Amino acid sequence: MIFGLAAAAYVHFRDYVRRHPQDVPWTELRLTDPVGAFTLRKLAALSADTLQCRTLLREAGAGDVAAPARLAGPDCGYEGGMRLLPAAGEPPLAPVGVVTSCPVAAAMDIFEREVLQPAARKHLGSRVVQIDHAGSYSCRRLYGRAEGPFSEHAHANAIDLVGFRLTDGERVNVLRDWHPAGPKGRFLREVRDGACRLFATVLSPEYNQAHADHLHLDQAERGQMGFGVCR
Repeated sequence: MIFGLAAAAYVHFRDYVRRHPQDVPWTELRLTDPVGAFTLRKLAALSADTLQCRTLLREAGAGDVAAPARLAGPDCGYEGGMRLLPAAGEPPLAPVGVVTSCPVAAAMDIFEREVLQPAARKHLGSRVVQIDHAGSYSCRRLYGRAEGPFSEHAHANAIDLVGFRLTDGERVNVLRDWHPAGPKGRFLREVRDGACRLFATVLSPEYNQAHADHLHLDQAERGQMGFGVCR
């Protein structure tokens, strides 16, 4: 009797793991899986394995390509960066050619498919055809201060999104559309909330005035412990 129950429990658990790998900590990450309880932790862990990260992007059909290293001293620069380029049917980022760390690129691949487009369909009845950003790499400390910790931007481990263009040419702008209680504002909040399941840090206009005009997304080291900041 006990053996039979144990066997049934094992089969059930094995089937659950096979059907929900994104909710199990020891399964391998696949960028085409739905977002799950351990997706953020697995994405952040890619910072230790650029080769694996690039393999995952290639297997997912992403258009991103490896970028040359950019080293600027002990506190700035990056290696293993990816130039974010759209695959067929995906929205380009504007300006074009932005380079981020590979974990940010991997999260952006999931973000576009699992968060951004579903939110656009739900709230705006449309599709995003362009993502407007304010850059990734910037050799600076937090908030541009003269002292203190360096920003994740100093290693291209962050990207700032300022708006989105839709199929009909309509634009959604974080600065203009965050606060009105309309479809665009609801869309932006759902985009922010969905990003929080993929990035270690997500900062929006609700955080402070410095983020009034963009959504800051990064893969800070805390993400490897499954801990994120979502504001």
